[in-house]
Amino acid sequence: MSASQSSTKQTILIGLMLFSLFFGAGNLIFPPLLGQEAGDQLWPAIIGFLISGVGLPVLGVIAIIYTGKDDAEAISKRVHPIFATAFTALTFLTIGPLFAVPRTATVSFEVGLTPFLDNVTSLALVIFTIVYFAFVYWLAASPGKFIDRIGKIITPILLFVLAVVLARTIFGPLGTFSAPSEEYSSLAFFSGFTEGYLTMDTIAAFVFGILVLQTIKSQGINDQTVIRSVTIKASLIAGGLLAVIYTGLGYLGAVSETAVGTQENGGQILQLTAFEYFGVSGNVILAITIILACVPTAVGLISSCSTYFNGWFPQISYKRFVLIFTVFSALIANMGLNQLIAFSLPVLVFIYPIIIALIALAFTDRLFGGRQSVYRGVIIMTALISTTDGLKEAGLLPESIVSLTSMLPLSDLGFGWLVPAILGGIVGFFVSKK
Repeated sequence: MSASQSSTKQTILIGLMLFSLFFGAGNLIFPPLLGQEAGDQLWPAIIGFLISGVGLPVLGVIAIIYTGKDDAEAISKRVHPIFATAFTALTFLTIGPLFAVPRTATVSFEVGLTPFLDNVTSLALVIFTIVYFAFVYWLAASPGKFIDRIGKIITPILLFVLAVVLARTIFGPLGTFSAPSEEYSSLAFFSGFTEGYLTMDTIAAFVFGILVLQTIKSQGINDQTVIRSVTIKASLIAGGLLAVIYTGLGYLGAVSETAVGTQENGGQILQLTAFEYFGVSGNVILAITIILACVPTAVGLISSCSTYFNGWFPQISYKRFVLIFTVFSALIANMGLNQLIAFSLPVLVFIYPIIIALIALAFTDRLFGGRQSVYRGVIIMTALISTTDGLKEAGLLPESIVSLTSMLPLSDLGFGWLVPAILGGIVGFFVSKK
């Protein structure tokens, strides 16, 4: 095998690895719901979703590579070390026990068990989460190659099952596009963009970028130009696969409403569609595959969070952190899938603009000479507005301030932070010059 063939093979393998990191079974629930709500406005909505749910995570990975450091805090340290620590900790908690890990359990329950229960009760969810997280704790407490092997086996199976369902949807749709909901009737693109926040992949990109960098260096590649080239190509492979799957799932949700009815979440849409096409056997195969795919994701996230916080608090053992995060995740999971999504949205509305700003700063760093005051100006103004947007999403912002923030340019599109961020960067630049 020639050097170029070997390089191409390595790039493809890294791209598939990055895809498997981003592609958690929990992400399956958002495109079908978007499709159902967008109806005949699916295409602008799914484009917005793909930009925030695929494009931004890919850019996040590349931004980490551009720093050249194996450090999740590398970009945010340019603002301030304390900010870097606090924001990175919040990032790990968000993709860990606060939202992403509990979501693996609720999606498993919604898609895996509810089709076979005559009466879905809170007690059933409690029993399921106890069993589910006991298994997660057992695996996370002693992480090894077992989880990696499960992921390598289950991910292809999950992709095959999805490919079969999506192929049936494309060649034999259950219905046609319906009218969009009020949210998607006029601003479908921006509604889809905000929906993409729920994947949390842009947040996770700061962690996954480091894994990609370490993987590339482990193959003896240390030239920064080659590392960037491999990362960009691998990221495009991962992003392309995600885009195809998300688009197919969005189409599934858009054309299935007449057959399965209006549902509250994408998990219900997915399991009802599988039943319509394949009957009970379809639900059984989908349930087993998704549950087995969710477990390694939960274990990996719990393990990553425990490792990070154990580094800051070595007096608390890794296994103790695993236990704490596992129990906390189980408690959060018992909110139920719909409540968990609603609870997470205000936090994501707060975090995402800051991460988008950090990614933009990483790519434009050379234009302003990496001046710390520019980083600080942009992030301070971004955080100020995103905090008010998060509080508004949670219904905790006084009406007087809501009226005030609505006067900001692009606020009706969810980008009220953009102009203040740019102004903050400009002020920071001139302050540094003076």
